[in-house]
Amino acid sequence: MLSVLRIVVGLLYFEHGLQKVFNFPPATRAAVPYHLFTLTPGIAGLIETVCGFLILIGLMTRGAAFLASGEMAVAYFKVHIFRSLFPINNLGDNVVMYCFIFLYLVFAGAGPWSVDALIGKGRPRARPPETSARHDDIPALRPRREHLEAS
Repeated sequence: MLSVLRIVVGLLYFEHGLQKVFNFPPATRAAVPYHLFTLTPGIAGLIETVCGFLILIGLMTRGAAFLASGEMAVAYFKVHIFRSLFPINNLGDNVVMYCFIFLYLVFAGAGPWSVDALIGKGRPRARPPETSARHDDIPALRPRREHLEAS
């Protein structure tokens, strides 16, 4: 399910970036002209397009998700918060969800269906080898004498 969540959210985020940069799919309202050296749609569109694609395929997911989460936090506090305090009223509820889903992906990683997993970056680290300690050597696991005598 982690991979499915990452793919769906990455695709939606990538679509936001494509619409800002290339006006694809065409916006229902008038498209804002794209200028790279502006915050919106310039840098925001670039981040959404590149990070959305990286998150979608699961490549460098943790870094891309960290950047995307930060961009969503900036978008909320730069644009949406001034409309209303409540995300449902200021149209920032999707921005808040993106922010926290991307923050989750920073810590959870890309999941098994990802390029990161294929190249080994997404794999969990190997556990240290088990020690050859016997249960009698560990005080918490050592049977008490009274239990042994009662048997």
